[in-house]
Amino acid sequence: MTSSGTETRPVVQAHGVHKSFGALEVLKGIDLTVERGEVVCLLGASGSGKSTFLRCINHLETVDRGYILVGGRLVGSDLVRGRLQEARPSAVAERKSRIGMVFQQFNLFPHMTVLENVTLAPMRVKKESRDVAVERGGGLLQRVGLGNKQDAYPSHLSGGQQQRVAIARALAMEPELMLFDEPTSALDPELVGEVLDVMRDLAASGMTMIVVTHEMGFARQVADTAVFLSEGRIIEQGPPDQVIGAPTHERTRSFLGKVL
Repeated sequence: MTSSGTETRPVVQAHGVHKSFGALEVLKGIDLTVERGEVVCLLGASGSGKSTFLRCINHLETVDRGYILVGGRLVGSDLVRGRLQEARPSAVAERKSRIGMVFQQFNLFPHMTVLENVTLAPMRVKKESRDVAVERGGGLLQRVGLGNKQDAYPSHLSGGQQQRVAIARALAMEPELMLFDEPTSALDPELVGEVLDVMRDLAASGMTMIVVTHEMGFARQVADTAVFLSEGRIIEQGPPDQVIGAPTHERTRSFLGKVL
């Protein structure tokens, strides 16, 4: 299923992924490969399965059938005598630490400063010293344009600033994969650009990213691959100029006709 070198094998390999919630089948056999350094944008209407698939990659949801490898490894399971079984919590935590995720809501700790929010996980999960975590955290806040906000509390920041802190917090764990679940959907329109600019910088730096977004301009500019989902299936995928600019499937054309 994988090649031998960590630099040449795909970062994400999803095969036949199914996921249901009760009688509702949300994912109906997703196959997707994401190469190292690739930016993939997941497009589609609400309820098409985009966010559920993203949460399955990070093992926030368990897969019912099929499998997902990240860095050549199952995140939440182990293969034991030919069958998948839930991995030990410590193993799951270690594997998930390589995956950064940014949500619609910022989920910052309100009683902690910006810098404390960014350094908490590296110190607790990776057991880094405070000095190391603070040095990296300060550099990441500088990178997202918030170097002067280290001592501020989340309530004193705009929504766009809080989301940039959330991105810095995810990067502080030095992930090999970043997942973004509609990171600008909770922002006022005038604040969207500052978050997308940080994501463009990340993409340009070679970070492997999977982005659920309705920002078609961003997808056309930044994505290497656009993937259109409908009713739990991948309907169309390819270069964004093809999928967004000249879609072949009627469902894709109908969706884009409404959002563009």
